[in-house]
Amino acid sequence: MPRLRPETLHARREHILDAAERCFAQYGFHRCTMAMICAEAGISAGALYAHFRSKEALIEGISERDRADLALQFANVIKAPDLTAALAQIAEHYAVDEPQFKRVLTAEIGLEATRNDTVREIFDSVDQFVLQSLVQVVERSRQEGRIAPDYDSRTLSELLLLIGEGLMWRRAVAPDFNVKALLPVIINVIETLLKPESHRTGAKSSEPVDFEGDA
Repeated sequence: MPRLRPETLHARREHILDAAERCFAQYGFHRCTMAMICAEAGISAGALYAHFRSKEALIEGISERDRADLALQFANVIKAPDLTAALAQIAEHYAVDEPQFKRVLTAEIGLEATRNDTVREIFDSVDQFVLQSLVQVVERSRQEGRIAPDYDSRTLSELLLLIGEGLMWRRAVAPDFNVKALLPVIINVIETLLKPESHRTGAKSSEPVDFEGDA
């Protein structure tokens, strides 16, 4: 049998992870079986196990892919001239643009982390990555004089993370939740916490983010 090219193997791996995301979100970690994922992906068991030996390995693959996406998001935030607007774009990406089942998946992984040590380790790793990335962004902005918050960078980052997690949890459990209607309010609260330099000097603030449309 000829060996598959690396790009073909990568595409197949991504296809499997996409199928696993849908299955975990629909059935839950425990009800979902490897056979269900094979059926969703339209592949044989051998093809699945060649890439992922267990459901935990699939969760790890999903989480690592999410971590890579988050790394790109935070890299853009660090370079952005307007920190609040950059954070608003991240919020819009995860709370509005991505489909609702992705937020169900996030909740499912979090719940499984409370009873599965392997998933807990994966969950904690990503959680710490997000927190440390936020701390880095906030502290750099503070040192550059772009913001002047009343709280230290870690406390403020933990609060931002809590707001984001609450927003995504609500989207997961309430499909009709109007995310776009609330996002401008949340961004205003975050701006109040960050205290951008433009607000302190009396300069005109940036235009509010437009979240018109259906959630």
